[in-house]
Amino acid sequence: MKKKLTILHSNDMHGAFLPVTGRNNVMTGGLSRLSGYVRQVRAEEENVIYLNAGDMFRGSVIDSEYMGLSTIELMNLLAPDVSTIGNHEVDYGIAHLLFLEKCAHFPIINADLFITLNNARLFSPYINLEVGGMRVMVVGLLTEEVMASTKSEKVIGTYIDVAEAAKEVGIMADNYRTKETDIFILLTHVGIEKDRELASLLNPEWGVDLIIGGHSHTLMEEMETVNGIPIVQAGTGTGQIGRFDIEYDDEEKKITAIKWYTQVINEFTAPEDPVITEMVDRFKTQTDAKYRRVVTNFARELTHPSRIQETEMGNLYADLLQWESSFDIMMMGSGAIRKKAMGPIVEYQDMIENTPFDDALYMIKVTGEEFRRMISYVFRDEAWEGHTEFYQYSKGVRIVYRKSTRSFEELSFRGKEIEDGDEFLIALQNYHYNNFEDFFNVPFEPVKKRMRPRVVATSVNNIVEEFFTTHPGLDAHVEGRIVILD
Repeated sequence: MKKKLTILHSNDMHGAFLPVTGRNNVMTGGLSRLSGYVRQVRAEEENVIYLNAGDMFRGSVIDSEYMGLSTIELMNLLAPDVSTIGNHEVDYGIAHLLFLEKCAHFPIINADLFITLNNARLFSPYINLEVGGMRVMVVGLLTEEVMASTKSEKVIGTYIDVAEAAKEVGIMADNYRTKETDIFILLTHVGIEKDRELASLLNPEWGVDLIIGGHSHTLMEEMETVNGIPIVQAGTGTGQIGRFDIEYDDEEKKITAIKWYTQVINEFTAPEDPVITEMVDRFKTQTDAKYRRVVTNFARELTHPSRIQETEMGNLYADLLQWESSFDIMMMGSGAIRKKAMGPIVEYQDMIENTPFDDALYMIKVTGEEFRRMISYVFRDEAWEGHTEFYQYSKGVRIVYRKSTRSFEELSFRGKEIEDGDEFLIALQNYHYNNFEDFFNVPFEPVKKRMRPRVVATSVNNIVEEFFTTHPGLDAHVEGRIVILD
């Protein structure tokens, strides 16, 4: 007997609760229309499940103001059948995440977050969903980057490479996949490259049918197949949703037909969900009073189109944090700047949403040789896929790097080529400071011995807001600080 199953999936929504004006002035996305589409499909199709592949949190003041509780309340209305954890789910701390899980009316699964003292898992590793007489087993897997966000929480661990994650899938299959399991799905938050690597390592006997992923914000035109396993991801935000239409043979116990695509969510493709519209409006009304004040005006709209290149906003932020400081170079994490464009009018809401990771600023002293090794590691081949940490540099730094030879044609500061024996005071946000060795592949002990690391600011956004307020008409340009050849 052949059965039909529709699987809807989202990932990396990042608090994109409100619709935006898209091409041809069409209102696109928003949680209300996303919910409207899910409800519409549930009404039209007999067997439907809806999965979320992580990173519900961060990206909007509605989320930040309530530390994710507003997001959980809205997700309860959206009602996914199951969600896995993304790296930003731990931004408010593991303890707070466990509190938010108690507030969720939907299951949150993860197989590889554990307490290091006794190896006890923090979450249920899998769930069996019963739909239309089919049993769908879903296992949640998380990116190794969660370790970067939880460095201060020493009792929390995770399997940190893909080989260990693949091994964990085998454990799940051997222990919990039974003859009653019809379809086996990995709901991951590891990025498209790691999904491909993971698929290649999976034993076909484990019976994994699909990998539905997130983290790299990859908007795919068609599903990829690696080691016989389809891999999909649905971009970021709420402007689209992934959709599988599957035919399953109940007698042969296998998928006999499969179709996948992404469905655009806009005013023509999806109705509004009035309950979510009302809930979002309530949150927005409360946050608008606090956040809808003008902080500054730029000379024009400034952009940050890609995290792996020098950008206008990257230069602006790196420069303002270094201005009149006690350090030589500000290394601003590209991923810490969240908007692709901002201005010319900048409200407090824009400012907070653009740099939501408001943490301390640390100053350390590195040699020229260490700085070269740091930048060389940042520019490794993997970086150009956009999945590693990348940086924007304050005025005075010039990097000319040739990808084909993996070499610098210039690495200078204030017009002088950097020598091994030079010393520089550099500043990093707390997240990057805590993960210095992982992000730069340079031993940290010699750096700490050279000069005791020092907190030079307790809040990056305190500096940003003060600078914005006192410097109207700000402008910034791409100046050739980072030049990538080939």
